[in-house]
Amino acid sequence: MSQWWEYPALPRGPGERAIFKAKAICGGGRTGRLAKPAGPRRSLQLRGAPTLRALTWTFAPTPTSAPAPPAMDSAARDKMQPALPPGSSCPGPEWPEQERAEQLARGAALKWASGIFYRPEQLARLGQYRSREVQRTCSLEARIKSVVQSYLEGVKTGVRQLAWALEAVQGAREALGQAHALLQGMAEAAQTLEPLREQVVQHKQLQAMSQLLPRLRAVPAALAHTQTLIDAQRLLEAYVSLRELEQLQEETWAPLGGLELPVFEGLGPLAEALGQAVEAAAGAAGRLAREDPALLVAAMRVAEVDAGRTTSLEQAARDWRQRCLRALQEGLERIHFGTPLQPGPGALAGWLEALRVALPAELAAAEALVAPCCPPHYNVVRLWAHTLHSGLRCCLQQLLEGPQLEAADAFTLLHWALHVYLGPEMMGSLELGPEADVSDLEPLLTLENIEQLETIFVAKVQASVAQWLQKALDGDVAEWGREQEPDTDPSGFYHSPMPAIVLQILEENIRVTRMVSESLQRRVHGMALSELSAFLRSFSDALIRFSRDHLRGEATAPHYVPYLLATLNHQSALSSSVSVLQPDWVAPGALAPVEAALDELQRRICRLVLEALLAELQPLFAALPSRRWLSSPELLDDVCERTASFCQDFRHVRDPAVQLLLAEAERTVVLQYLRALMQGRLVCRGADERTQAAERLRHDAAQLRELFLGLGLEESVQCAPVLLALRELLNLRDPTLLGLEVAGLRQQFPDVSEDHVSALLDLRGDVSREQRLAALSSLQAGPQPSPPAGGRALFSLVPAPAPPLSSCLPSGSCA
Repeated sequence: MSQWWEYPALPRGPGERAIFKAKAICGGGRTGRLAKPAGPRRSLQLRGAPTLRALTWTFAPTPTSAPAPPAMDSAARDKMQPALPPGSSCPGPEWPEQERAEQLARGAALKWASGIFYRPEQLARLGQYRSREVQRTCSLEARIKSVVQSYLEGVKTGVRQLAWALEAVQGAREALGQAHALLQGMAEAAQTLEPLREQVVQHKQLQAMSQLLPRLRAVPAALAHTQTLIDAQRLLEAYVSLRELEQLQEETWAPLGGLELPVFEGLGPLAEALGQAVEAAAGAAGRLAREDPALLVAAMRVAEVDAGRTTSLEQAARDWRQRCLRALQEGLERIHFGTPLQPGPGALAGWLEALRVALPAELAAAEALVAPCCPPHYNVVRLWAHTLHSGLRCCLQQLLEGPQLEAADAFTLLHWALHVYLGPEMMGSLELGPEADVSDLEPLLTLENIEQLETIFVAKVQASVAQWLQKALDGDVAEWGREQEPDTDPSGFYHSPMPAIVLQILEENIRVTRMVSESLQRRVHGMALSELSAFLRSFSDALIRFSRDHLRGEATAPHYVPYLLATLNHQSALSSSVSVLQPDWVAPGALAPVEAALDELQRRICRLVLEALLAELQPLFAALPSRRWLSSPELLDDVCERTASFCQDFRHVRDPAVQLLLAEAERTVVLQYLRALMQGRLVCRGADERTQAAERLRHDAAQLRELFLGLGLEESVQCAPVLLALRELLNLRDPTLLGLEVAGLRQQFPDVSEDHVSALLDLRGDVSREQRLAALSSLQAGPQPSPPAGGRALFSLVPAPAPPLSSCLPSGSCA
């Protein structure tokens, strides 16, 4: 049996097709949606009743049909149409879309009927159509009635269940009201029993008080007895008496409902007095372990037993165990690091030495005497070691925050903290067990503390070293103006203890820092080099002042040159011994600034000595060259004699400084000789005078060579051979070959200039202009000669005479 919502059977004739079209228009399809009408109307959903009404209208009478049944009024139609539930998509009659659908359905039905029954032969089938539609209408009505009836039965069942639920709720409400009334009655009854309850409580309290009254009367005497036991340091007995009193207090507290009796008011102060006695015994553990170990054991037992105490009273825990541990630590710190025991200025070394002896002895006593008197979990030796370490660390921190230490105290503290404290003499002793190990704790001195102490030490030592070096220099400078010559050593060399004192001061400060740390050694080494450089600068400045005062006549030194030579020996001693300031760990170039300062000091001393020599020789060279010089060797004899006399004191100078000094003296003499030749004081008048001048140059060169050989200067470093080269230039008879001689001269002495050659040509007196130009042009011909290895400048230090100004017409090239 098909359901009411399924599609109707397909039409088999024209009449059925028209009815089907009407159904489609009214929404009788499977989807229940209204067919889209012509025009812009929106689609509607019509279910059930519109379809039945459309089918009813299909049987409207036609002119050729049989009489139609009476028309159904609107009330009957509305009664036949089933009511739609709320939210249904099929609109009621009041909707204009429904009226439009009815009109379309009626028109379609009439059109279909008029088409089918237009011919008379088709009227015979009218009864069949009618009976078929009646059956289908009845079937649809039956289905609709069945569905509506099932809906109504469900609604009826729901209404019945709601009625039952309402009756149950009303019954529960009545029961709750009765229970509420009963509870109110019980509360009123309980209020009437409140006085009786209070009487019962009072009765119980009085009963308990009557039972405990004999014991409560003895409480004041027990309190006094317990205080007597505490004063007598009978701590165990005092604790037993205290616990009995506390137990009695607990027994009275519960029956009295937490009421505190006045008789127990002194129990709290009594317990505090016993705690203080236990704490005092723990604070003097070291002394009691030697004098009265029983008292120390009793104090420890009291603290341990009290740690396991439980009470029903609302009291804070006494925590006597922690108080004992804290007292042990504070007592130990007070003994060794109390404020009166901290060192004053200059007493740090003695204080540290006393700690070096006392701390290991304290740890040994703790292990042998105190540890057996305390529970094992106290770890007495470890506690002692950690307490001593932390106390010492705090004491050192306070010491560093106070006034700045002296250099000796800073050095002592660094050495003691970094090496002695953890060494075998103290905390690293093999006699101490592993519990005394403090290597895993924080170090006594932090990196900031070490940096602070090193900075203090270096600054203090630097100031002291600078002061000592200045004293040594001032003492040596004070001797430069003496009437006596400088002191000499057994070998005859000028000698002074100043270089040895300077190097000893610096070397000892570097060496002693090896006992502390490498960082301090490096800092002191850098400081030593810096102070040595400053000392050399001061030494050089003192020499300049000494020379200036002597030359100006402000403070004439009787032995000016000997003391200059003595300072040269000082410089040599410093140069030869400065290597002691360069340990193996120092970089190779660390001494370069000091060595450069020493070299500069040596050059300055040599320059001052040579200036003194030059002051004596300049008057002698003023008459050279001259006619007298050509004919007599007296002028150079005087020069050699004065030079030999001046250089006699050079024998007191040590090698290699004496060789350097002789070489510079010989070069100074030669330079003065060349400077005199370049002045143009003499012009040879002929070949004879040129020959005499050439021979004089040869003789003078030989005489200077013999002079300095006799003084000890090696021939290979002498500059006198330059006079032999000039001799060849003067001895040349053919002036046209001067270019070759000039080129050879330039090969030997690259620093010779045209002005020098021109001055020498003027000395010949026979060189024409063309020959001069040819000779000078040879200086520019050929490659530039390279200076010989180890060669020293000569001609570049000799000022050449300025060439005479040329006279030209304004229109000439010079214009």
